[in-house]
Amino acid sequence: MDDAPAETELSELESEAVALFVRLVQLLGLPKSIGQIYGLIYISPRPLTMDDIVSRLGISLGSASQGLRQLRTLKAIRVTYIPGERKDHYLPETEFRKLFANFIEDQLSPHIEVGRDAIDHMTRLAESSSEADAIHYRARIDKLRRLHSIAGRLTPAIARFINF
Repeated sequence: MDDAPAETELSELESEAVALFVRLVQLLGLPKSIGQIYGLIYISPRPLTMDDIVSRLGISLGSASQGLRQLRTLKAIRVTYIPGERKDHYLPETEFRKLFANFIEDQLSPHIEVGRDAIDHMTRLAESSSEADAIHYRARIDKLRRLHSIAGRLTPAIARFINF
């Protein structure tokens, strides 16, 4: 006997919500499945289980598991308890200000720190080049450093603005 839930086709409304969030997450460089899962959870009038998500979206269990894990890391979903149920049920974070602020803080800020280290390392590497190449490298690295400095100042400012 197969315990897998029967696949249920998405309504037109659900399909539109899923498509909207797929486009959004792809702009952010995230996998399509993240948008599919979040879109379905977001538009659902009830909390959904992983089995619901797999069945409704027609995605693999592994893809659903990985997507749910990423969405939890991004604080885009949370687990809720339903009395008498053993499975985790997922609800969306619907405050987009929180979502964007979390994304900036958790995803962008660490890249800025890594970028600073990479630019410092590139500067040290450029010093061992021939004088002609070193001049070229320093000019390019200086442009990167200025861009990085702007990003470093803008990121916290944007996060503060979003959380006003």
